[in-house]
Formats: sequence, C-alpha cells, structure tokens
Amino acid sequence: MWKEENNQLKATFQFKDFTEAFSFMTEVAFHAEKMNHHPSWHNVYNRVSIELSTHDAGNVVTEKDHALARLIDRVYARYGG
Repeated sequence: MWKEENNQLKATFQFKDFTEAFSFMTEVAFHAEKMNHHPSWHNVYNRVSIELSTHDAGNVVTEKDHALARLIDRVYARYGG
C-alpha cells in the first residue's frame, strides 16, 4: 500500500464514512505524538492521504517513517483495511 516517491512514503486509506476516517486519524495522532513523529495528511470525506518523511533528517524517508507506516497499517487493519 505504501509507495516511496519524492523522498516520502505515501498511502491513501478509504473508510465507510467521514466519522470512521476521522476516528482513524485521531487514533493515529495519539500514536504519532508518542513517537514524536507527525504525518502530513489530508482528509476528504472517507479518504485519508498520508505522506511521511523525517524533517530532522533533511526531509527524507528514514526508519522512523517506516515504523510509523507499520503502525498506521496496524491501526487501519482494525477498520477493516
């Protein structure tokens, strides 16, 4: 699902409705805060697009991004993804 492009990991997630998409974002936000690694993301109705890169490393993809991507995938799996 994730693809590396232009020094970013990118993925788009789809949900049944806006409430489910926003719930997913809220859950990911708590995990990201604990990791001190915050995604760039965009939400329109039932879709959430996420871009990950490590700003402290010069805006490139690092293990920190891969770790957050794996965590996001685990969260998404609970929503039926």
